[in-house]
Amino acid sequence: MSARVCAAPGVSGCDADGVCVHGCIRHGAVSAGLEANKQPGVDLPARPWLWQSEQLQTPPLPSVRARGSWSQGPSRIFSGLAQTCNMGPLPHMVMRAGAWAEPPGTMQELFSLNHPGQMAPASFCPRSRGGCCIPGPIELVGVSPRHRVNRLSGEMAIPYYTGRMTDWIMSEDNPSAFVRAIWAMSLLTVGSAVTEFVCDFIYNGTMNRIHKRIQSRVFSSVLRQEIAFFHTNPTGDIMSRVTTDTDAMSEALSQKLSLLMWYLMRGVFLYALMVRVSLRLALFTTVGLPIILLVPKLSGKFHQSLAQRVQESLAKANEVAVETFQAMATVRSFANEDGAARRYGERLQETFRLNKQEAAAYAASMWTNSLSGLALKVGILYYGGRLVTAGGISTGDLVTFILYEMQFTQAVEVLLSYFPSVQKALGSSEKIFEYMERVPQISPSGTLAPPDLRGHLQVLNVWFSYPGRDDTPVLKGVSLELRPGEVTALVGPSGAGKTALVALLERFYEPQRGRLLLDRRDLREYDHQYLHSQVGLVSQKPVLFARSLHENIAYGLGGRSRQEVTEVARRANAHGFISRLSHGYDTDVGEMGGQISGGQRQGVAIARALLRDPRVLILDDATSALDTESQLCVEKEIFEGARARRSVLLISHRLSTVERADCILVLEDGQIREQGTHRELLARRGSYWSLVQKQLNGNNGGRSEDGLDASVV
Repeated sequence: MSARVCAAPGVSGCDADGVCVHGCIRHGAVSAGLEANKQPGVDLPARPWLWQSEQLQTPPLPSVRARGSWSQGPSRIFSGLAQTCNMGPLPHMVMRAGAWAEPPGTMQELFSLNHPGQMAPASFCPRSRGGCCIPGPIELVGVSPRHRVNRLSGEMAIPYYTGRMTDWIMSEDNPSAFVRAIWAMSLLTVGSAVTEFVCDFIYNGTMNRIHKRIQSRVFSSVLRQEIAFFHTNPTGDIMSRVTTDTDAMSEALSQKLSLLMWYLMRGVFLYALMVRVSLRLALFTTVGLPIILLVPKLSGKFHQSLAQRVQESLAKANEVAVETFQAMATVRSFANEDGAARRYGERLQETFRLNKQEAAAYAASMWTNSLSGLALKVGILYYGGRLVTAGGISTGDLVTFILYEMQFTQAVEVLLSYFPSVQKALGSSEKIFEYMERVPQISPSGTLAPPDLRGHLQVLNVWFSYPGRDDTPVLKGVSLELRPGEVTALVGPSGAGKTALVALLERFYEPQRGRLLLDRRDLREYDHQYLHSQVGLVSQKPVLFARSLHENIAYGLGGRSRQEVTEVARRANAHGFISRLSHGYDTDVGEMGGQISGGQRQGVAIARALLRDPRVLILDDATSALDTESQLCVEKEIFEGARARRSVLLISHRLSTVERADCILVLEDGQIREQGTHRELLARRGSYWSLVQKQLNGNNGGRSEDGLDASVV
């Protein structure tokens, strides 16, 4: 007979027949067919075990005669169990879903053993907010239930034959039974070992694949977050979640979950055999189970809380290390290496203190497990001896039961001993899945990508405050316009809001009020990749990556030829210094571009922006470190290029650059105070005139070449 099954009947997203209401996956029919295994002397069930809605129907174990056909009984029993259990998943596992930051199906692919794009044979509903049904433990590791049961059959038959050997020794009859028992035990031992190797090999390979997918999904989810996420969450904390926590969770899955699954199956089968040998001893064992279940559970909760605190402390230590390494030049210039080392040591000391507490909690949990298990063994030996004396069971049955019980207790002890490790993994995974499920506050959901964008950018009455500082607006009703073919300069004192305005134009943040339009369409309507291919940004301190100069200039584009890269490098006056390098465009610039100078980094960044040929180009003090020759070359590209094909927003402290702009905007205290050409603003003798006077005074005072302070203009 066959039946439709569901790994999670009654769970949101799956109906009682195991059919996902969203049309995801329907489990296949499960056929039973154990009639062919019936043998004389063994009463096998006429029906298999079937998962049905809200209940599990379990047939009685086969009854086996102790004499005559006992040497064949266990092999048929376990053969039947192997076929019976090869029919579907264990009880489903439910994972918290929350709001998914990834497209439906991502987590299914995460736990799938198939190649990307193929569906795993399990019930999974990514749209269900009450819980998502992921594959059960057996399907999760990709190990056939038949392999598991075959291994169990080999190990569990040994106590059976040991008991029969004991009866033979006590009665000294039927010598051939002794020989058969020895041969059966030997063959089953070898078969069990081979099956164990296959299971472990498949499982470990699968868990390594899952670890890679988890770490990749966490990293991808972090990359989708808004810029404010990286400003409010320390870099060390993010790095800890992506690396340390995923490693801890993967270790628990690969090393602990396999044993938990294995010993769970052992426990179920062993208890069934214990009931067959002696129901009274099995009931006595059941009464003692709460002792070894409840006590460790209480200690496990405390250990879980400590494990989470350890992970948080380690993240803070990582934050100090990352911050120090990123600002190593500053640390060195202040000769504060010892201070940085002390600060890192203080964070490590706190982690060490919590680790000691966690170790004590773990030891206490292990101790309670061992003590409770030992107490149960003593009670079973006493009660079993009374039953043998009273004639309730034979000596061989007692030996068989004790061997089964020892394995059963061992299975329970292993489950409980690794329970704290699983609790630790849960503590580590809390932040991991929080990151994976987090929905970005600025959603890149736009789809607009016109082929003929002009680059007309408008800022209309924009008010903006940084996240967490709503009472301190940075921009207050700012309105401006960038027209195609024109260069608009933006000047103002430090803290006026220039950087905030650039961040809004790049859509790093959303304004609280007002609108930003590109060709009269809201920026939110544009496709994420298209928008950033048409709006280029070069900052004062551009970031280069630890790769070749060619790869840095073609960053995010890919497939660009050397000729194209060389052309934009010439326009940015960067080709000269690049060609003088020993490896030319294949030279690795080092981490953060540390192998080249600041002016060279700016030249490479300008070339990188020009390669995209954006309709809107934003230069945020992007020429401050260039020499005179490079400055003139870039100015030519800025003004002549703008006349032909783009809008330019120029933020610069060089008067020679600012005064040539078509329109100059003066930003003070988050508001546009003045706007006009260089001559018009000088004639008004307002804020711009004051900035020019400070520059001239700086020249007279013999300050810098341009006499301008970057904090002023």
